[in-house]
Amino acid sequence: MAEGLCLCGVLRLLTSLFVPALVASVTVTLLVFLVLLCVRLWIGKKKKASVQLGKDGEERKVVAFFHPYCNAGGGGERVLWCALRALQKRYKDAIYVVYTGDKDVSGEEILAGAGGRFNIKLSYPVKFVFLEKRYLVEDRLYPHFTLLGQSLGSILLGWEALVKCVPDIYIDSMGYAFTLPLFKYLGGCRVGCYVHYPTISTDMLSIVRDHTARFKLKLIYYVLFALIYGWVGSCSDMVMVNSTWTFNHVLDLWKCSDRISIVYPPCDVQTFLDIELSQKHELKEHSVVSIGQFRPEKDHKLQIRAFSTLLAKKTPEERANLKLILIGGCRNEQDELRVSGLKTLAADLGVPVEFKVNIPFEELKKHLGEATIGLHTMWNEHFGIGVVECMAAGTVILAHNSGGPKLDIVIPYEGHDTGFLADSEESYASAMDRILSMSEDSRLQIRQNARRSVSRFSDQEFEVNFISATELLFK
Repeated sequence: MAEGLCLCGVLRLLTSLFVPALVASVTVTLLVFLVLLCVRLWIGKKKKASVQLGKDGEERKVVAFFHPYCNAGGGGERVLWCALRALQKRYKDAIYVVYTGDKDVSGEEILAGAGGRFNIKLSYPVKFVFLEKRYLVEDRLYPHFTLLGQSLGSILLGWEALVKCVPDIYIDSMGYAFTLPLFKYLGGCRVGCYVHYPTISTDMLSIVRDHTARFKLKLIYYVLFALIYGWVGSCSDMVMVNSTWTFNHVLDLWKCSDRISIVYPPCDVQTFLDIELSQKHELKEHSVVSIGQFRPEKDHKLQIRAFSTLLAKKTPEERANLKLILIGGCRNEQDELRVSGLKTLAADLGVPVEFKVNIPFEELKKHLGEATIGLHTMWNEHFGIGVVECMAAGTVILAHNSGGPKLDIVIPYEGHDTGFLADSEESYASAMDRILSMSEDSRLQIRQNARRSVSRFSDQEFEVNFISATELLFK
């Protein structure tokens, strides 16, 4: 009897708590909805106030790219300028905007830099919206929970962008997926994105999952973040990715099979096509050349160790005719220290390595023109522009057996080999030995196949595919 009374008391208590909690929840939900509705209406008024008409009296569409580091001069920036050039050719009456945090330079200087670095000139003006809060997306601000911190920071930076200019079409070209629902639901925009690399991948989840129990909290964090990342990404009306590797990961996380397409990044292959393939015919010395920034993931240590293993198989005379050249950029003091460490490793192994740091493009082109082998060792490179450049320059490419090189680049072309793949110190050394042992005619055939195959990654191919993918945003 006492137990029954106790149970009834508990039920009455729960009922008395449930009703206020329900009322509070409904009230908060309504308040949030009203606030968001007011914000949407306010942004809509701002958008109407800024409408411009074209020569035909029709409203001119505003197309905005979110690219906070548009003056950086890397492969992602080349995609941005080629994309703008392509859209300007197709939609001449549109107004084009770039949201950038490069407030220490003018718009004219940014465009001049794009022209100088990439030889890309735009047909029509571009409006730059300079953002004050770019620091919110920098990793140094978040020593812990970096992915989440940068993602939340991108929302605040996106809000600054949206308030300063409300576009009709919004394209994220740097991987800030958390801005997509902001522009879609509050800005009322058609939204699209070009994904170079997913913020979190299923590979990252697998690595953490395979570790010991002390990684369980990290796994929970990654899984929850992946769920949120999947939702914000799914808000995109159109998704472009740069490779098959990125396609597989984004598709798995975003569930967007009806609106995703692979658009390979534009590589400046034309620049290397004036290198004569036959000029290497009489070479007695053979150089193995690597190009890529001196970052940890590029795994230059593997290159040095593999070259050391190769030299161990050679006679003193053969060793004298082989050299390894590492070409790359240093962004900061950390990269410079990394180069010093690589020099120490080479000295300890007794391997002759030439380091070419931050060299001019013409010097890079000269080394590629003289090289026998182009070397790449990064695991799961999402695409691999450096691999494409080596192939265009006429080296026999030896890349990592993963990611973009494996799935998209170093694949048979018209039934013929275009290069080689490896994934360990020994397999790299064996592949280099095999390439050096081939006749010059056999190497020439592979180099010719590789050069023909990279036309898939030209500026022209990118423009055609980019226009095709973005067409539905303009309907």
